[in-house]
Amino acid sequence: MSSNINKIGIVGAGQMGCGIAHVCAIAGHEVQLMDIEQDRLDSGLQSIEKNMARQVKKEKLSQADMDKALKLVSAGTGYDGFKDCDLVIEAATENEELKKEIVRELCKVIPEHTIIASNTSSISITRLAAQSDRPNKFVGMHFMNPVPLMELVELIRGIATDEETYSAISELTTQLGKSPVNAEDFPAFIVNRILLPMINEAVYTLYEGVGSVEAIDSAMKLGTHHPMGPLELADFIGLDTCLAVMNVLHEGLADTKYRPCPLLVKYVEAGWLGRKTGRGFYDYSGDEPVPTR
Repeated sequence: MSSNINKIGIVGAGQMGCGIAHVCAIAGHEVQLMDIEQDRLDSGLQSIEKNMARQVKKEKLSQADMDKALKLVSAGTGYDGFKDCDLVIEAATENEELKKEIVRELCKVIPEHTIIASNTSSISITRLAAQSDRPNKFVGMHFMNPVPLMELVELIRGIATDEETYSAISELTTQLGKSPVNAEDFPAFIVNRILLPMINEAVYTLYEGVGSVEAIDSAMKLGTHHPMGPLELADFIGLDTCLAVMNVLHEGLADTKYRPCPLLVKYVEAGWLGRKTGRGFYDYSGDEPVPTR
């Protein structure tokens, strides 16, 4: 295993946390998945099994390897399960205060050698690392969604991250079958610094009446060969996450070009967060998604 990283802990049993658990278990790592809500853990474990079964059906994974991987995944609602982890990846909601609290709680239980990685898509690694008792062993490890399918992992050093930590995580990323790309510790790193303003601009295009939801998504799919239109993609990411990243960009870089579109703010305030709530720029209650405006 990569630089003595055997057991991996993951905080958060949402889409990202479960995806990371999935790839770590398939690569032969023992995984401890944690969430404060038992319901989320239960549905998370079901989704891991379902996604692995889909890979078996597509002949990308053997049944024997799936059975072996599932046996490597344990779950619990407390931090105690992380006591013997070599690496813990924080994959909670994109909320800085929540992530800082998780880092503080983790440091109470994990051994001295344990590396902490954050799957944040936009928040400063240096600021998160400052909440820990080991800023030198803290790194950004930003996986893309859906984790089992997407090849990229952005690796981000905080100001104090040492070379040994960075190398170990880079090596692990490759061993997981992913491609590491170095990004500096600036708001939203590389992918979201480029992608989210494009999505925000698509929401402005809708807000200003330049095109309908359908017209905007069709135009980008047909005109630029994007596999998914920007509004459809926003629903897939989660509009709350899109807004959180835009706020980080706007506050961190103090440039008006990153101002979140008021329509995006309104959708989030309404609880229309996209696929996960059944409604965003599309309504997902029927067999086919239908634009909501």
